[in-house]
Amino acid sequence: MSTRKISAATIIAMSLSAGLAPSVHSQSAQQTEGPAVSVPAAAAAQPVAPATAPSPAPAPAATPTPPAATTTQAPAASTPQLPASTAAPAPTPDALPEVKIIQEKPKPEPVQEAAPKPKPRPVAEDIEPAPAPAAKPKKAKPLVSEAVKPKPKAKPQPKPAPTEAFPKPQAPSEADSVAAGDAESVAPLPGTLIVSDDAFTPVTTVTARDIDAKQGQTITDTLATKPGVNASTFAPGASRPILRGLDNNRVRVQENGIGTHDASTLSEDHAIPVDPYAAERVEVIRGPETLRYGGQASGGVVSVENERIPTYMPRNGLSGEIKGGLSSVDDGRDGAFKATAGVNGIVVHADGFKRQAEDYRTPRGIEANSYADSEGGSVGASLVGSDGFIGIALARVTSNYGIPAEEAHIELEQDKILSKGEWRVRTGGIDTVRFWFGASDYAHNEVSPEGEIGSRFTNREQEFRGEIKQQTIATSLGELNGSLGLQWGHRNLRGQSFEGSSLLEPAETDRLAGFLFQDLSLTRQLRLLAAGRIEHVRHDGTGLLDFSDPLNLVAFTGEKSFTPGSVSAGLAYEFPLGIVARLTGQYVERAPEAEELFSQGLHEATGTFEIGNPNLEKEKAKTIEVGLKKAHGSFRFDGSLFYTRYDGFISKNLTGIGCGDTIDTCGVEDELDQLQFTQRDARFFGAELGVQYDVAPIWNGVWGLDVQYDFVNAKFSDGEYVPRIPPHRLGGGVYYRDAQWLARAGVLHAFEQDRIATIETPTDGYTLVSAELSYTTRLDTSGPVQPEFTIGIKGENLADEEVRNHSSFKKDEVLQPGANVRIFGTLKLN
Repeated sequence: MSTRKISAATIIAMSLSAGLAPSVHSQSAQQTEGPAVSVPAAAAAQPVAPATAPSPAPAPAATPTPPAATTTQAPAASTPQLPASTAAPAPTPDALPEVKIIQEKPKPEPVQEAAPKPKPRPVAEDIEPAPAPAAKPKKAKPLVSEAVKPKPKAKPQPKPAPTEAFPKPQAPSEADSVAAGDAESVAPLPGTLIVSDDAFTPVTTVTARDIDAKQGQTITDTLATKPGVNASTFAPGASRPILRGLDNNRVRVQENGIGTHDASTLSEDHAIPVDPYAAERVEVIRGPETLRYGGQASGGVVSVENERIPTYMPRNGLSGEIKGGLSSVDDGRDGAFKATAGVNGIVVHADGFKRQAEDYRTPRGIEANSYADSEGGSVGASLVGSDGFIGIALARVTSNYGIPAEEAHIELEQDKILSKGEWRVRTGGIDTVRFWFGASDYAHNEVSPEGEIGSRFTNREQEFRGEIKQQTIATSLGELNGSLGLQWGHRNLRGQSFEGSSLLEPAETDRLAGFLFQDLSLTRQLRLLAAGRIEHVRHDGTGLLDFSDPLNLVAFTGEKSFTPGSVSAGLAYEFPLGIVARLTGQYVERAPEAEELFSQGLHEATGTFEIGNPNLEKEKAKTIEVGLKKAHGSFRFDGSLFYTRYDGFISKNLTGIGCGDTIDTCGVEDELDQLQFTQRDARFFGAELGVQYDVAPIWNGVWGLDVQYDFVNAKFSDGEYVPRIPPHRLGGGVYYRDAQWLARAGVLHAFEQDRIATIETPTDGYTLVSAELSYTTRLDTSGPVQPEFTIGIKGENLADEEVRNHSSFKKDEVLQPGANVRIFGTLKLN
């Protein structure tokens, strides 16, 4: 939108309608998603359209909710009642506003909604929910035409002007009810392909409803069939996400904006201590947005969001949920609960889960030592007001799981404290101030069948991140939005062996970084993005400079420091019909991690002897990406093509040499496989595509088709293929869905992977057949608390195919689970 066409009245109306700046994706405060539907309980996961929500009414003034539920909360039609001073004629180009154009007055509070904005409502996406139901979208049309579009186009569903940087992803069917094409629907129905509204960032979103149906032992299990996402599948209890062929220290996994603070990047047998039941929503983020987290997220971010730190007042002061399921392939059983209550601005939360699974079945029989048990929970509390919130949560998780193809098992525990807060300033050029903090104490033992502890891994880590979102600035080129942030972290990591050389002697890491994002709206259709990050990383540890002669080892003890810098730029253009094209470029530097520099010992659970390299230098990646997406309507899609060239790509490779318990046995004994960290130039290119088309109405809903495809090709500069790269995958399905029912059947075919590294073997292709049926109903719509019940059944690998995952170190020894049927149910109290 050109600033030369905006009058002062328009600017004020925009301010009142927007309220506050949109949050960034997963690192933003959770106030947007938890309440983001008219039935405020994990909006993105809400399985039914809120057709039964009561009629909109002004929220009572006494309710202390984040969106300032005062008597100023009124239907959108009242919003254009502006002061007389704002009714001046539109300024000439020479009289444009200079800096601030948002909120001349911070109070009274702008209209806040308890539901995610429908498509025509230009409301900021991180506005807190009010306990009162949201106004119907049609009420917002005067707001759109008067405050955003001086010259509205003749479109039945106008989209809000893209004047904000990095809005959070919204469900694609918020304004496209598949049941009846009702534009007033505000919640994605189950099975909807959710395409992010963010112009520059490709995001894959999995809702709580999808997680319930596809429960696994790890958060990765819920993602592994999505385009561009694979899993390491080293063990049922330990599986890290692989994004675009990248894993470990290039993929950040975080909970409520803070890293998981575990030891999973150290080795594939180490679990991520975040249970699927703890998640309200999971987002997989790639592209420029990852600069907020540095080189450790150069491949992408897996962001788990939950309600452990309350960010809003629950409707009627109380909400709760009980869920559980049974699975056939491993005799699995799992269950969880959560409850949130609030009064007088104080909100408390508690949750817990427990799951047990025996050794799973494969087409060839039982996979020995593949069991997994885990349990955990949290308590949290927040102070919530009209200008923001601040909260804290304590969480604990324990896990005991076996390692297939090995005899060892792992006993894990972690205690964590998390905090986050938000202050909506709206003055002095500052729109919002946010912070995130986390500290954890993690440990696990690798235990032999005789009960002896062979190795113990510990990690004590702290992290802080703060961010200031600026108010919109009117420039001669267009409206400028942006944010400025700071990140700090400290880590003490150790891998101790009681039988031979320790994998990693105590290593300390300190990080300090700053980042800046700026988003310029040149016109309503055209936007520019620029971002940068600079950080300093310091490691203290002990490693081996030269181990070519085991009898004359050259050791290194001391400090290794790096100063990585990263920049990104992007261009986005919106075509008619809501189709958005993007072009982004990134230059990202990543400092080597402590385990890549200092490893020098055995790892019993994986059967390896790992050797780091203190001489490693910064890894440098240059990426260009083009994408095309359509987030709304009956036809939705998101596709990307990317190319990355690495200078000094760091990889962990099997050498073909055998070792014993100490380094002087390498080349003499063969009990363990030797792994070395090396650095070579490499290039990656690939594509990912997700498409969903609602073909036609039928019965009470709609039937449709979906298609997905992804591939990655990766080679070193000498022509050798990078090891453990996932194969091409192609899939599709047919579905029916309405406000109560979801039915879907589909297939996903993984092709043979014969583009392999020197010491790898080819991996056969396979086809996964799946089917799902679920039903959701409200048990009572007359009372203040409206129970909602969902029951469903889902089958996976129904053809009982032999599946070997090429990305796994153990793919030749371990088969993936065979045919599985899961029954699940959820009872919600809203």
